[in-house]
Parts: sequence; structure tokens; C-alpha cells
Amino acid sequence: MTTTLAPPAKPWSRAEFEDRLRAVGQDRYHDRHPFNVRMHRGGLRPDEVCRWIANRFHYQRHIPVKDALILAKLDSSRLRRMWLRRIEDHDGRADGEGGIERWLRLGEAAGLDRETLLSGETVLPGVRLAVDGYVNFCRLRSPLEAVAASLTELTAPGLMRLRIEAFERHYPWIAPDGLAYFRTRVDQGRRDSAEALDLVLEWARTREDQERAVAALSFKCDVLWSLLDAVEHEGKSGHAGPHERAHGQGGAGEHG
Repeated sequence: MTTTLAPPAKPWSRAEFEDRLRAVGQDRYHDRHPFNVRMHRGGLRPDEVCRWIANRFHYQRHIPVKDALILAKLDSSRLRRMWLRRIEDHDGRADGEGGIERWLRLGEAAGLDRETLLSGETVLPGVRLAVDGYVNFCRLRSPLEAVAASLTELTAPGLMRLRIEAFERHYPWIAPDGLAYFRTRVDQGRRDSAEALDLVLEWARTREDQERAVAALSFKCDVLWSLLDAVEHEGKSGHAGPHERAHGQGGAGEHG
């Protein structure tokens, strides 16, 4: 008795493949997470904002790390130059520049200590696990999957604009200069996502590769969602981290 193998599924058209990638962001991006929804509606206390800034910084500082791992997988000077710019965007070309520096200034604008942020002592275990998972994904998976995972940036520019408006309206106790990271990422995210999308659409020629790319993007959405799960859970547990004890739990009354 012989077994007839089913022929491999036909690849999606370029347009359908792009639609499926975009649908992942629309359906699963962390802008829908309850913590982000509360943030953008003005429902966070100062200690919750500070907890998010401190834990999100752990993710921010690992962006150039994962991008260095992706860069090492690229096989042309053109692609490496393109991806190197992402590392420079976050690390800067000199001290005092780049997205990591701007995030530190956001923390300082919120009243957090720079050295405490850099020490990582307030980072929650769930956040460490999520970030480690993403870095290791970029280390171990194919260039296609690693680049596809970055396509959360397709949705990020809209989120950055929403976040700027929310912080200006609801959290005026954070100095406007502290929002520079969000303002910068609107244009950077639009540029980076367009470049990465072109690569993924070009590289994924088979249905199997296309499905792997969609799964990689879904995984990245899970990483961002899990990060916020950890931050949200810590607030519900009633535990105060070091930066929250320093600012007190009743800060909402102070800042209106």
C-alpha cells in the first residue's frame, strides 16, 4: 500500500501575504492590552507609569542587542548597512544620543533615578523572561523569522502618536522633553517597518516560509503582551518595587 503525499500548499499572493501580516498586528498588537488601554485613557497612577517605564526600559535596552544578532545573519553589505542604522538609532553614535538615552530621560522626567534604571534592579521576572525569549528567538531563528518578528513596527507609529497625545493630556507631571522617544519613533518606525516588510515579502517565496513569517510576528506580539501582563499583575498584587516605594503609592493625588 502506497501513501500519496498531498502537494505543498500554494504560496499566498504578495498582496494576500502582506494582508495576513498586517492582520496579525491589527488583531494582536499590545495596544489592545488592558494596561495600555488604561494608560491611553489616563487611568494610570504615577507609580504605575513609573513601573511601566522601568520595565519597558529592559526591553528598550535589548533592541540593539537583538538587532546586532539579526545583522550578523545578513549576507550583503547593503542589508548590513541598513540594519546597522537601527542599532545606531537606539545606541546613538556617541554618548548622550539614541533611543536608549531618550528612554532614560523619559524615566528621569517621571522622577526615576537613572542609575536605578541602568542597574535593572526593578525589572520584574516576567519581563526578563519575555525579553530573553525575544532575544533568543532572534539569535536562533532564520533571518526571515527574525526580521518578520520586527514587523510589530507596522502598527507602532500609530501607537506612538496616541501615546504622545495621552501623556500630554493625562500625565502633565511628566515634562514634555521626556516624550522625545515617542516623537522620534513615529518616523523611524514607519521607515523601519517599510524596509523590513519589503525584505519579508521578498524572502518568503513558499507557503511554508510565509506561514513561518506570520508565526514569528505573532510570537513578537505575544512577547509585548506578556511584558505588559507582568507589569499589570505586579500592580494587582499590591507589591511595591523600589522605585514605587520611593515615590509612594498615593502619588495620584499629588499630580491630579
